[in-house]
Amino acid sequence: MDIAYHPQLAALVSRPPDGDDWLHEIKFDGYRIGCRIQQGRAALISRGGQDWTDRFPDIAEDALGLDARDALLDGEVAVVLPDGRTSFEHLQRVASGGPVSSGLQRQGTNRAALVYFVFDLLRLDGRSLTHLPLDARKAALRSLIPDRPIGRIRYADHVVGQGVAFFTLARQRGLEGVISKRRDERHHAGRRGGWVKSKCTQRQEFVIGGFTDPAGTRQGIGALVIGHYDHARLVCAGRVGTGFTDDVARDLRRRLDAMTQPACPFDPPPSGAWSRRAHWVAPSLVCEVAFTEWTSDGNVRHPSFQGVRGDKEPREVTREHAAPDSARR
Repeated sequence: MDIAYHPQLAALVSRPPDGDDWLHEIKFDGYRIGCRIQQGRAALISRGGQDWTDRFPDIAEDALGLDARDALLDGEVAVVLPDGRTSFEHLQRVASGGPVSSGLQRQGTNRAALVYFVFDLLRLDGRSLTHLPLDARKAALRSLIPDRPIGRIRYADHVVGQGVAFFTLARQRGLEGVISKRRDERHHAGRRGGWVKSKCTQRQEFVIGGFTDPAGTRQGIGALVIGHYDHARLVCAGRVGTGFTDDVARDLRRRLDAMTQPACPFDPPPSGAWSRRAHWVAPSLVCEVAFTEWTSDGNVRHPSFQGVRGDKEPREVTREHAAPDSARR
């Protein structure tokens, strides 16, 4: 019998909830991945339902070392830096078969930095666990993954209560953020309010709708023109022209050249002299961008490109708004 993977998603909030009804985990900077173990084979499934086993074969192999003949795990694949933080940039290089940076190699880190942090167990030995509260699911998961990691597989630990204090510590350590989850809730696919995320920095996905040519000695692209969906409209959120390596910029140019179209995909079209020189593309590629704040006219301030998100569909990308405290249960 096939085991479908329908992950629960977290809504954005301005700060974590307090109280012992909630547990809190580190927000990893990686790819959300389900791991299905069945008939002696482990398959890795992206958030969108694609088979990503070939991208991370080492993790799939290590999953077979778990004491489970039929299971569905939920977690995040990430690359761990020497200081303990996770890096989406380096994860992309591993996923594409490329090397990690020379900086990591000098510090003795290579592909062994690839880790699958598992934080939920949705099925075990022929029985669905989705009806159980999260506390019970994590207890069952803990029994599968002991204190010492199994290969590249690690149990994603948590703290109970103390959400604001945990978030403050995460920010001090330069982490991406915190995921907070109701301990007493069963699993619900999609965003239902029982899981929320608090970000230490402004960061989200955007759809690439165009690009500009490079200037001077720069190669590939000058800047990406990015946006997000507002119902059926793709709304422009400005340009991002930093955060690219030369190799990434050249690779992006090759990909975007194959997607060019005469019509601007944004509604309304962006104004300004630069827009008359922009190349427009079909809005089918998603990237992640870090920035300081939203401007009053709906653009991102001081954006920095973080990488392409092959696990996200463009129509999923909307502007994230933090829910008010009263919206939490």
